[in-house]
Amino acid sequence: METKIREVIETQIRPLLQRDGGDIEFVGLDNRTVKVRLRGACAGCPASQMTLQMGVERLLRNEVPDIERVVAVA
Repeated sequence: METKIREVIETQIRPLLQRDGGDIEFVGLDNRTVKVRLRGACAGCPASQMTLQMGVERLLRNEVPDIERVVAVA
């Protein structure tokens, strides 16, 4: 499951965020919770929580249905 998560982040999510000056890093998988670190413009953006839930989590859950949630860590 971790391999598929990394693939989705690298091929689908990261390019979208980088277009707007942001970036994302996979930190780990804890049970069914994906931990990521938002970087660049995403790190301090007021809309980052919406991006995380409506963008990152939605895309990951479409590809890896076993994921329960996605959280950002510092």
